[in-house]
Amino acid sequence: MSIADNLGQIEKRIEKAAVKAGREPASVRLVVVSKMQQPSAVDDAARAGQRLFGENYVQELVSKVSQVGEQVTWHFIGSLQSNKVRQIAGLVEMIHSVDRLSLAREIDRQWQKLGRICNVLVQVNVAGEATKSGSSAGELLELVRNISLLPNVRIKGLMTMPPFFDDPEGARPYFRELRDLSRMIADEPIANVEMNELSMGMSGDFEVAIEEGATLVRVGSAIFGERQAS
Repeated sequence: MSIADNLGQIEKRIEKAAVKAGREPASVRLVVVSKMQQPSAVDDAARAGQRLFGENYVQELVSKVSQVGEQVTWHFIGSLQSNKVRQIAGLVEMIHSVDRLSLAREIDRQWQKLGRICNVLVQVNVAGEATKSGSSAGELLELVRNISLLPNVRIKGLMTMPPFFDDPEGARPYFRELRDLSRMIADEPIANVEMNELSMGMSGDFEVAIEEGATLVRVGSAIFGERQAS
């Protein structure tokens, strides 16, 4: 099947999951994960109607921005080192993976140079896995309060990556916990903080994530197939 066919199938599954959860399908946005894909594949997806793409690696993002011919929007969704923030400043609409204050401060510095504001999501390690980045649930509120004071950063919501399960139902409690944390923060009167976005769910479990409130689902392999080295 073509990229366009795969996109169409994913969009139908997103719509079905949203309707099942009593939500408007338009409340869920698809972030097509294009890491390790050729720029031509991004162009193909864009010509099929997809406009929002997520990249995991700084160098690959910078390269693709200059090579993709279609008008698209980029999100940075991977682990981000502070010393590489300047390379993506101004190139992305949103960073999903802000997990510490030092990173947020560097984002603030780099976007301040541009006279612009960067939208971010705070990454939460809901399962407490040692191999994954993210704030702990217990430290989340303090981190959000501190980031909210940075003038060139705006928190728009939360992101998580749950443990891998063969059965997507296994991820449901982690998606639900992120939603509950989002509501907890939303109930706090913190200026410059919104909890409108929940980035959770990937190719294997995005339907469960949508049922638990995801507004951004990150899907790559189900659209592009096996990754190709660029």
